[in-house]
Amino acid sequence: MGGRWIDVWEPEDETFWREKGERIARRNLAFSVLSEHIGFSVWSLWSVMVLFMGPEYGVDAAGKFFLIATATLTGALVRVPYTFAVARFGGRNWTVLSSLALLLPTGLACAVMEPGTPYPVFVLVAALTGVGGGNFASSMTNINAFFPLRKKGWALGLNAGGGNLGVPAVQLAGLLVIGTAGAAHPRLVLGVYLPLIVAAAVCAALFMDNLTPVRNDTGAVLEAVRARHTWIMAFLYVGTFGSFIGYGFAFGLVLQTQFGRTPLQAASLTFLGPLLGSLVRPWGGALADRHGGARVTLAAFAAMSAATGVVVHASVTASLPVFLAGFTALFALSGLGNGSTYKMIPSIFLAQGHRRGLSGEAAEAYGRRLSGASMGLIGAVGALGGLGINLAFRQSFQAAGTGTGAFLAFLVFYAACIAVTWAVYLRRPAAVPDTAAGAEEPEHRPGPARV
Repeated sequence: MGGRWIDVWEPEDETFWREKGERIARRNLAFSVLSEHIGFSVWSLWSVMVLFMGPEYGVDAAGKFFLIATATLTGALVRVPYTFAVARFGGRNWTVLSSLALLLPTGLACAVMEPGTPYPVFVLVAALTGVGGGNFASSMTNINAFFPLRKKGWALGLNAGGGNLGVPAVQLAGLLVIGTAGAAHPRLVLGVYLPLIVAAAVCAALFMDNLTPVRNDTGAVLEAVRARHTWIMAFLYVGTFGSFIGYGFAFGLVLQTQFGRTPLQAASLTFLGPLLGSLVRPWGGALADRHGGARVTLAAFAAMSAATGVVVHASVTASLPVFLAGFTALFALSGLGNGSTYKMIPSIFLAQGHRRGLSGEAAEAYGRRLSGASMGLIGAVGALGGLGINLAFRQSFQAAGTGTGAFLAFLVFYAACIAVTWAVYLRRPAAVPDTAAGAEEPEHRPGPARV
C-alpha cells in the first residue's frame, strides 16, 4: 500500500501539465470514477431493496422511508472523515481501502434480505451502506488536487457525474431482477455487486497514484470551518446534491405509495431521473467553467422552483405523466446545479487567497488547501439534504397520504437558495470572490465585484 507516490505535482504549470500531468490526472480520474460509482450504488441499495419488500416483510411506507433516510444520514456523516483520509493515507491507498469496505454492508444485506428479519436489523444494515456515500467525499478531494483550476469544473463534474450514475445503475439492476426473476429475489442484485467491489479495489491499487504534496493540514481544516463561504456553499449544496440524492432514494417509493405502482412499474421508472441527473452533472461543471458557477447555480435553482411547482400541481391532480415530467426535470436541474456549485468552491478560495495579498503559486496553494478542506464539510451537509427530503416525505405521507406537503416545503427552500446565491455571489460588492462568477482571475479594481 505504500507505493505509487508522486513527490512533485504542479498542475498550474502549463508545461508540466501538457508533458506529464494531464495524462496522470486523467488516469486517476477514470479509476476514481469507477470506485465512486460502485460506492454510490452501495449507498443507494435500499432505494432498490424497499421495492422488493412486499407485505410479507411487515414494513409500511413510513418504515421504508426511514430505512432510506438512515442510509442517507450515515452516508452524510462519514463524508467528513473520508475527506481527510486522502491526505492521511494517500488518494490511491484510501480508494483501495474504502472500496473494500463496501463488501461489509453488501454482504450483510445479502444475508438478511428475507421476510421475517427483524426491522432493527434492516435499519442497522441500511446504516452500514452509508460508507458508500463517503467515497464521494474522498474521491472529490483527491481529484481536486490533481487538476488545475481551469479544468476543475469539468473534472469534478465528470468525477461526480460518473459516481452519481451508481444510483440509476443499481436501480436498473433491480429492474432487471424484478422483470426477470421476480420481486422475491433481491439477493441477485446484491450478488452482482460483490465482485464489482473487488474489481474496483484491484483497479485502484494497480492504476491510481498518491500525491505527496497533499498532507493533512489541521490549520486548513480549522480555517475552512471558520470561513463563512464554507457554510454558504454547504447550504447551496443542500439544494442541489441534497435534492438529487434525496429524490433518487425516494422516487420509486413515492411512485408505489402515492400512485399505486407495482414494484416492476416503479422500478421501470425510478432509474430515469437519476440517470439524467448524473449525465448532465459534468455539463453543469463545464457551463460553470465558461459562464461562472454562481450564474449557472442561480439559473438552476430558478428552474428547479418552476419544476417543483409542476410537481405540486401533478400531486394535487393525481396526474402521473405530469408528475413524471416535473420530477425528471428536477433531477436534470439538480445535476446541473451539482456541477456548478462544486466549481464555485475552488474558485472562491483561490480568490480569497488573492484578497489576502497572495499571488501566483502561493494563492493557488492557499486555494487548494482551503477548497480541499472545505469539500468534506460541504459534501456532508449537502448529503444531509437527502435525509431531510426523505424525512419530509415520511412526515407528509403519514399526515396526508401524499407528498404534496413535502414538495411545498422544498419549493420554499429553493426560493431561499435563489436569494442567497444572488445576495452573496451576484450582487454584493467588495469582499466577494470574483472567480465564482466567471472571471478567470480575481480582478483588483474599485467598485462592485460580482461572483
